[in-house]
Amino acid sequence: MPEAVSLATKLLNHFKQRIASFEMVPSGGGRFEIDVDGQRIYSKLDTGQFPEEDAILQQIEQQAASK
Repeated sequence: MPEAVSLATKLLNHFKQRIASFEMVPSGGGRFEIDVDGQRIYSKLDTGQFPEEDAILQQIEQQAASK
C-alpha cells in the first residue's frame, strides 16, 4: 500500500487545483485501478504490475487536455 499512498500524494500535489474529488477504496487480491471521470485508465489486474507514477500523470494530463 505504500506505493498507492505515494502515487496518491503525487497526484494530489500535481493536480491540486484541478481535482474536484479524490477517493481511495481499499481492496484485496492485488487489485489497483485508477478511474478518471468514470473511465478506467489503469488496472493492475490487467497489467500484473503497479503503474509507473509518471506514466499515470501523463495519462491524466492527456485526458484532461482532450476535454
